[in-house]
Amino acid sequence: MPAAYEQLTELRSVLARVRELSVRTMIFDVEPLVAWWDSSRESLDRGVTTIVSELENVPDVRVVVFATNSVRRPSAIPSVPGVRVMYIASAGKPLRTAPYRGLPRPGAVIGDQIATDGLLAVRLGYAFLHWSPRLTGVPMGPKFMYFLGQLARPLFFTGKRPSTGPDLSGKA
Repeated sequence: MPAAYEQLTELRSVLARVRELSVRTMIFDVEPLVAWWDSSRESLDRGVTTIVSELENVPDVRVVVFATNSVRRPSAIPSVPGVRVMYIASAGKPLRTAPYRGLPRPGAVIGDQIATDGLLAVRLGYAFLHWSPRLTGVPMGPKFMYFLGQLARPLFFTGKRPSTGPDLSGKA
């Protein structure tokens, strides 16, 4: 059965949707939502801090995970009373699910790639909030993965695409 899917373009919209879904676990892909590919550690630190600072607006959340297939790590993991904050480098998305076992449900994976973040959501039984703003300067690898993901989307997901922009699903 296809999993829940929504395509969103702003962090504010993502957090509003997470509130509506009463999500208890949020898994954020790191690049490019938290920090741009190949950016500095300081940029990564700022991005993690920005996301964590918004958690007071999401009262049901108990766990926030930052997961990246890259080896990069922030200099520190911020703490939030009542929320477990985790960072997983070399995450092996979507194949490795062990780090997410036992996390409270319902959950959502927030990321830019259907082929990694979206399939991780499917494997965990979580909603997938596809963060998909119009970006420029995207490296070739992520751009290629995006197009592969668009081909796979109808196989794994049902749900809403934004009303702005073309519908690439092929459905009327």
